[in-house]
Amino acid sequence: MQITREDLNPCTVKLNVICEPEEVHTGFEKAKKNLAKKLKLPGFRPGKAPAHVAEQYLSKTDIYDEALQQIIGVTYKNSVKEQNLEPDPTVRPQVEVTKIDENECEYVAKIGLMPIVELGELKGIPVSQPTTSITPEDIDRQIDEFRKRRGTHVAITERGVDEGDVCVVNIKPDGEEEDGRTFMVIAGQTFPTLDQALMNMRVEEVKHLSLDFPEKFQEKDWANTTKQAVISLNSVSAVRIPELDDAFAQSLSTESVDDLRTRIKAGMESNIKSEIDKIVAEQLLDGLLERSKVEVSDNMWEPIAEQRLAEVATEQRKAGKTLDDYAQQQGMSIEEIRDSWRDRARTEVRRALLVREIYKKEDMKLDDQDLNAELAEMSREVGVTPAEMFKLLDEQNALNELQFRAISRKVREFLAAHADVKEMAVGAGA
Repeated sequence: MQITREDLNPCTVKLNVICEPEEVHTGFEKAKKNLAKKLKLPGFRPGKAPAHVAEQYLSKTDIYDEALQQIIGVTYKNSVKEQNLEPDPTVRPQVEVTKIDENECEYVAKIGLMPIVELGELKGIPVSQPTTSITPEDIDRQIDEFRKRRGTHVAITERGVDEGDVCVVNIKPDGEEEDGRTFMVIAGQTFPTLDQALMNMRVEEVKHLSLDFPEKFQEKDWANTTKQAVISLNSVSAVRIPELDDAFAQSLSTESVDDLRTRIKAGMESNIKSEIDKIVAEQLLDGLLERSKVEVSDNMWEPIAEQRLAEVATEQRKAGKTLDDYAQQQGMSIEEIRDSWRDRARTEVRRALLVREIYKKEDMKLDDQDLNAELAEMSREVGVTPAEMFKLLDEQNALNELQFRAISRKVREFLAAHADVKEMAVGAGA
């Protein structure tokens, strides 16, 4: 067996392996025997047919697949031993077969070694922490949004058209025998001569005037023309926003306007804190990475990046789009997107190793309160109850994600408590 070694980085080794003919022959013979044992041929007990008879019923594809397992299974172990390698048992080697027939077998094995983690100083990591205050105007804006969402369309009959009203208008150019064409428009958002005509018109009112249709008007045969026409206003409606009173507050499950304002402020404070925590966490982990030495094998993060890229491709297919379409939307090439995901996956893996090393070094422990708090946070993110979230994680064999998130939170809180924090004031609406 001939082995050519290339160290791609401190934790990834690539071996080019050329197997000996004897190793190849042995692998194929074992493959045929193993497959023959599973055959059921008339006149023979299972697995007892002569080799030359059984071989006639074996698929060439099956033989080659089984032979590869036999050949690589043996030669890979021998190669690793010969090179004095200690593979990381948590990651799979990446094997690419470059030549295979009954006389030759060559392949490339990309092997991940154990990660190297040397923690830097955990205390005094510099952090710029945004601070903000919520003003009464911020709360007013949020309340206005709630009022708009609760607004209802009502017919307008007691006044003329105002800007923003929804109008159903019929336009009949002079000389046309048809009944005209009917449009639903928003007053003030059509085109100048029609907007001017609609202002202050009342339902069932009729006007005769000159209309200058724009170049991109929806009716192509009228576009970029000037026509004398009769316009008739069939109906007008507008959004009626509810009054800000206790009745409105109670419709939002609060007791009064004051209570509504208090709850909105608390919710905004919670959201802002959550966003600030994310910003601080990013700085802490980036700062710690700069202070520490973390080497990982390519085998740890490359599959993560490829899986995410495959997920994006699937999401695009479901939307009737391609990965090229997605890349163009992002202003990137597919290769640039792939590189971006690779960089992100590698950073996430390195951060995860740091987190676990700190958790171990500081002898931290998780209790039920930690896990329940993290479960509650995950359920809020997804919009389900904690019980539903737990069931979902259990069904997907992902309870370890819950544990790791709880560990990460504990580590981030430890780093934040010992960080060199400088506050940076920003506006709440920023």
